[in-house]
Amino acid sequence: MTKNLFIFGTRPEAIKMAPLIKAFQKYPELFDVKICVTAQHREMLDQVLNFFEITADYDLDLMRPDQNLYTLTANIITGMKPVLEAFQPDYVFVHGDTTTTMAGSIASFYSGAKVCHVEAGLRTHNKWSPFPEEINRQITGRICDYHFAPTKTSKQNLLQENIKEDTILVTGNTVIDALHHSVERVIHEPSTLIQGISKTLGNKEVVLVTGHRRENHGDGFIRICEALKEIAIGNKNRIIVYPVHLNPKVQEPVNRILANIENVLLIEPMAYQDFIWMMNRSKIIITDSGGVQEEAPSLGKPVLVMRDTTERPEAVEAGTVVLVGTNKDVIVNETLDLLNNTKRFENMSKLHNPYGDGKACERIVDFITKLEGKRKNTKNIV
Repeated sequence: MTKNLFIFGTRPEAIKMAPLIKAFQKYPELFDVKICVTAQHREMLDQVLNFFEITADYDLDLMRPDQNLYTLTANIITGMKPVLEAFQPDYVFVHGDTTTTMAGSIASFYSGAKVCHVEAGLRTHNKWSPFPEEINRQITGRICDYHFAPTKTSKQNLLQENIKEDTILVTGNTVIDALHHSVERVIHEPSTLIQGISKTLGNKEVVLVTGHRRENHGDGFIRICEALKEIAIGNKNRIIVYPVHLNPKVQEPVNRILANIENVLLIEPMAYQDFIWMMNRSKIIITDSGGVQEEAPSLGKPVLVMRDTTERPEAVEAGTVVLVGTNKDVIVNETLDLLNNTKRFENMSKLHNPYGDGKACERIVDFITKLEGKRKNTKNIV
């Protein structure tokens, strides 16, 4: 039996790893599956685990107030040592671009396990944007043995870095698998929170906003909030719904600039299932999130991305997202044009999602199954 360890620590990682964990758990005769969470995020992580009915076998519980990258990275690496020694996994799966991903891959490499990178090959080729995610990806890419790339563009990035082609599999993005699993359920089983918000929204036009990126802290968030204020004031029949990230550097400008505007609804970060409902209810989404860029097109929702660069160029090329940066005038003009230009909105909302068909997890399980079959056959021949 093959031992598979899944390491993650944030809400986005949990969302994208959950359907993959479930896919491996379908074959208990083949795979011994264990889950280790660092709890780089705590409450938001736990919400996702509860929704997908996943229980961690190891919980490092590393989240601390005002935690910095130095201590977090060190604590993940040292915290992983006893876990890896106890379970002795054959394969370790990490996801994406977080500090947990980078430090977890280093620790797993030290243990001698084969490291598998889910959502591999995303690049901006600018180490400061996004920070520290771009370098996290690149370090993880050098360490990993197998690379599950969501798109052909991601695969090409890896090939350009001299990663061997037979270690790369183009899968689509597992977030689409998660979305397909979740969307019908949340529509038909809305939470008490969503039932209340739904009454507040009524038939009004909804613009959903999320924002948290480090590179936007400071002046960037001030410009973003000023743009949202202008968009809201311009049409009282429009509601901006903004689940505000818990980071004080986000909370301060958002509450200072937007709290007293009647058609701006500032709420706490939403549970995954509630956020899926809210995406589906919105007309457009303004975000700096990577995951939203992948999910929203499957729901037919145009996305404006408050970043100057993106490691997801496929969405820009497909036309499902538009980069608007943090320039106030650009955000306002692009938002209003998309809301008021019916032809542009309809064209954008009907475009094909470049991030897959919801079968990424099946492809990964099949890859590992065949890999193990080849390894055992080779061992028997020897």
